[in-house]
Amino acid sequence: MNHALLLVYLQNDFCPNGALPVAQGDVTIDVDNVAIAAAQKAGIPVIASQDWHPANHLSFAANNSDAVVGERSELAGLAQTWWPVHCVQGTRGAEFHPRLNREAFDAVIQKGTQHDIDSYSAFFNNGKRAATTLDSLLHQRGITRLTIMGLATDYCVKFTVLDALELGYDVQIVEEGCRGVNLQPDDSEATLADMVVHGARRIGLANFIAVSAHHPV
Repeated sequence: MNHALLLVYLQNDFCPNGALPVAQGDVTIDVDNVAIAAAQKAGIPVIASQDWHPANHLSFAANNSDAVVGERSELAGLAQTWWPVHCVQGTRGAEFHPRLNREAFDAVIQKGTQHDIDSYSAFFNNGKRAATTLDSLLHQRGITRLTIMGLATDYCVKFTVLDALELGYDVQIVEEGCRGVNLQPDDSEATLADMVVHGARRIGLANFIAVSAHHPV
């Protein structure tokens, strides 16, 4: 099996009542669980990525004098948006959503662990100055095809998908399993369109289930 299901940052802080909530972020959880069940039935490994910041992370506005949440500046020589404190290691906010079937995970990939640089993609930190263990794990398992879903469409899903494509993976995105921040009303749709231009495919949950059914254990 050369196919894996990659779940992007389905954590409490990115869902309603979290520190950095995505509108309707929790609506994706039921979709994710259906996809997880289909993947398990087909023998497709389920890999979850997890935002996992140290408390002193410099992307947090609170850790920078005069920084204001939502404003942009520079960090480590890169453009930086200042964020509220979120997904701090060992906190409830960093935990996966309680309804998510976490027992089905074959692996968890943590990112954002370096305090002095931000990270959106599950593959690299910003600027690609360091890699997570995701690419090496996929290579070790002979995985060349990824089905991706999660939060948020226009940030972490976007950068994860674009990095996966650049690394040579065949990528499909389950639309129902994603929600966006949408600072502008059409940000998510524009992001999905851009990912398709770069080589990804947009699919529905039913399509993923149907395709998975052709690859039973």
